[in-house]
Amino acid sequence: MEAQSSREPDPPALAARVRSRPDPFLITCRCFSVITALAAILCIAVNILSAVQSFKNGSDIFDGIFRCYTVVIALFVVVAETEWEFIMKFSKILEYWAGRGMLQIFVAVMTRAYPEYLKDHEELFLLQSISSYLLLACGVVYIISGMCCIGMVKRARQKKEISREQAIKDLEELEQRREELESLLVPEA
Repeated sequence: MEAQSSREPDPPALAARVRSRPDPFLITCRCFSVITALAAILCIAVNILSAVQSFKNGSDIFDGIFRCYTVVIALFVVVAETEWEFIMKFSKILEYWAGRGMLQIFVAVMTRAYPEYLKDHEELFLLQSISSYLLLACGVVYIISGMCCIGMVKRARQKKEISREQAIKDLEELEQRREELESLLVPEA
């Protein structure tokens, strides 16, 4: 019995070895998601600053309202990048990368709209341009990746990762249960 157990790998050690190999594709997708969320947050900040500037002038109330709508829609971009299950359940289009890309491009265009009133505020105009083009680039990458079915590959790998984690958890529970049963079988000396 001892010879057999010395040849088999210890299940917790096996579990640790399996866990130590994260999927590089999923890590890359998560990093891109963080970059996109940060670009959307930058767009939110720029649009808030632009809205405040519009309301201060008093003459451009419609641009301020437009900026407020842009902030709300940009919040959807940030929430979509978190892939929060509660939100994804209600908005299936954001599950598809092409849909996310179109939303990101829409927010980028809204952020870049009406630049003529920023003539006196070059730094705000520059920040607006940077955030807009950054989110635009993320949106284009999402659309191209969506056409190449990268989102579907990501979802399949996520399911595989979740099932692997569940199998490891089940294996650890079985090992713990086996140890408990063995301790009951061993006669007390």
